[in-house]
Amino acid sequence: MAGRRTPLFPWHQAHGATFAAFGGFDMPLWYQSAKDEHLAVLTRAGLFDTSHMSALRVTGPGAFDLLQFGFTNDLAACLGPTRKPLEPGRCVYGAFLDARGHVLDDAICFMLAPADYLVVVNAGMGAPIAAHLERQRGERQARVRNLDGTFGKMDVQGPEAARVLGAVLDTPATALAGLPYFAFKGGFGELPPVTAAVALKDGTPLLLSRTGYTGELGFELFTAAETIAAVWETIHAAAAERGGRACGLAARDSLRAGAVLPLSHQDIGDWPFVHHPWPFALPWADGGRGFRKPFLGAEALLAAQDAPYTHAFVGQDLRKVSAPATVHGGQGETLGRVLTCVTDMGIDWREGRLVSVASPDRPPDFTPRGLACGFVQVARPLAPGTRVELRDARRRLPARIVEDIRPDRTARRPLREML
Repeated sequence: MAGRRTPLFPWHQAHGATFAAFGGFDMPLWYQSAKDEHLAVLTRAGLFDTSHMSALRVTGPGAFDLLQFGFTNDLAACLGPTRKPLEPGRCVYGAFLDARGHVLDDAICFMLAPADYLVVVNAGMGAPIAAHLERQRGERQARVRNLDGTFGKMDVQGPEAARVLGAVLDTPATALAGLPYFAFKGGFGELPPVTAAVALKDGTPLLLSRTGYTGELGFELFTAAETIAAVWETIHAAAAERGGRACGLAARDSLRAGAVLPLSHQDIGDWPFVHHPWPFALPWADGGRGFRKPFLGAEALLAAQDAPYTHAFVGQDLRKVSAPATVHGGQGETLGRVLTCVTDMGIDWREGRLVSVASPDRPPDFTPRGLACGFVQVARPLAPGTRVELRDARRRLPARIVEDIRPDRTARRPLREML
């Protein structure tokens, strides 16, 4: 191993993690069992070290205009079915594109104040996205700062996540009250508390965000780099009491794919950001023939008639195909390529429908085998239900195109139901 290390690396090493290189970091791939870690998030709680992620702070009277032009989602109309403007304490998903409409990276934009934003991007992307925004800044009065190395971050994901936090937070009722999906509270260091201060019982300040990358109820916690190890220990102990455990990148990958969430630079990347399962990241006007606002890459997207199509798929069993792998139609013709193929160990087919280990209507004694799933990129649109075959050098995997994968996910469930 020769990559960068998060402040939690010694903990991972002491607890028997198997490591892998990711985003320039040596990160835990799993501890004892990726399958058990995946299932823990679906049924109890899982902890993830996400201190490898990068973040920017964009401030100044021109900050809104800069992000409104550089970020795909419409900050003036992005909240809820009525498209309310982004407000302090809320955050939104989107992407940064180049002039061709190709993805540089995806991100979550947090509004701290009307002229103050926290933008969380992927590992190693802080400096490139900061430089990209500087090139777009022009005469706008905005400051872009890369916060790499100044914060630590961890995620708590799963149906027990809110109860785990309730055991360790100071005034948990205040911290968790009125916290819908993609909302946040608190702050730390130079980031002022938003909505309400959030802290552990020992007084350690946090920014607590109801977001995550698993599709399940969960939270992302930001704190100072020097305090993340103690925060992790505290929350890990509380999670273990509820059957939770630390989880590595393998479970994170299988969970996010089962939740139909893309991996930047793999499922979205150097091709036009259209014809994919994530239209909510673009400011489509009613009717889908234009955009509600101008943004970098918008004209290229509208002109990209030959752009490839990205679809979610589910296999008939748990076998995976490995890159490079191709997609074939019913007559054997090559349709495209496989972007992601993982095994979601919490799902299976029952009577022609997908069922999750967490589904309230799952059959008695339901024990899922797990199913291969992920994303394919093809030259033409494929209707849900279309049968395809995925091929690598060793195997052929029958699969079908789907609109959704793991059913009965909990990410959007009201907190009152989870407490």
